[in-house]
Amino acid sequence: MIRFTWLRFRAQAAVVFGALAVLAVVLAVTGWHLARLYDTTAAACKARGDCAAAMNAFASNDGDLQGTVKLLLLAAPALIGMFWGAPLIAREFETGTFRLAWTQDITPTRWLAIKLGVVGLASVAAAGLLSLMVTWWSSPIDKAFMDQWGVFSQRDITPVGYAAFAFALGVTAGMLIRRTAPAMAITLAVFAAVQVVMPLWIRPHLITPVHTTTPLNIAALQETGVTGNGRLQVIEPPNIPGAWVYSSQIVTPAGQPASSEPATQACTANTGQACDTYIARLHLRQPVTYQPASRYWAFQWYETAIFLGLAVILAGVCFWRIRRRRSEELHILHPHANRKTPALQRSG
Repeated sequence: MIRFTWLRFRAQAAVVFGALAVLAVVLAVTGWHLARLYDTTAAACKARGDCAAAMNAFASNDGDLQGTVKLLLLAAPALIGMFWGAPLIAREFETGTFRLAWTQDITPTRWLAIKLGVVGLASVAAAGLLSLMVTWWSSPIDKAFMDQWGVFSQRDITPVGYAAFAFALGVTAGMLIRRTAPAMAITLAVFAAVQVVMPLWIRPHLITPVHTTTPLNIAALQETGVTGNGRLQVIEPPNIPGAWVYSSQIVTPAGQPASSEPATQACTANTGQACDTYIARLHLRQPVTYQPASRYWAFQWYETAIFLGLAVILAGVCFWRIRRRRSEELHILHPHANRKTPALQRSG
């Protein structure tokens, strides 16, 4: 059964892993150039403290390839669920070929377990290899812009969890619907919804964020000025390298927003040293709610574990449904198999 499953699946696997091999060559050739460019531009400009032009030039390098690999990692789990997961069982039910397997001394649970094992492992391996290659290739870009949280779902181990979940979701949809095309559509819709829900409402609450309040660094102010209603305007992003910032604001010692303070003549006439001196006298503070960079891998493991757990639950649903399906098949073929004869009923 394992050999038969692999023979039916090997053409699809050959196409995907062949494409990964081609992508690996492209990323290997361009990746070394990207790493050298980082050393000569982004890293060098940080030492000089003048990075505007250098960072723009670095960001534009291999822009098309950056967009391609980003799209690949976003789409790969959904494609696995649609084209490997959804048809795996649904097509068997549509064509009726499952009956042939069940009459060859193979139980339905073993039949399902082998299919899930062979194709599921291939799905996880494909997603893992793709993520490994892209994570390595993108490491100079990630170091330059320190945006590890912005590309969280496209790096390291989370794509493996997404692929496992998408595959199990597709198999479950096919098992319940028994038609390939609707199962593929439902898999895509549900997976897309989960990808929206996770970063917005679940991921931020996996670990309790850090709350801190620091004095405003006058020397590092990004922008000062006057709002339309004549109030003070102070803008300074929090300086926490590699952090995922939930919220940040600038307030007075009483807890009121900085914009509640009037903009004096010092800030109205100019935004130079006089305005900075006025702002310093206000003793403004900056409350920040954030996740430190040191928690990145904890979030990676938590989120991957969540999706792997969901994949296991969906697989359990498939095994429950296949047993029930087998019972229905037996009842149709032998409707009186479990009934007592009238004579036995009377004697009982």
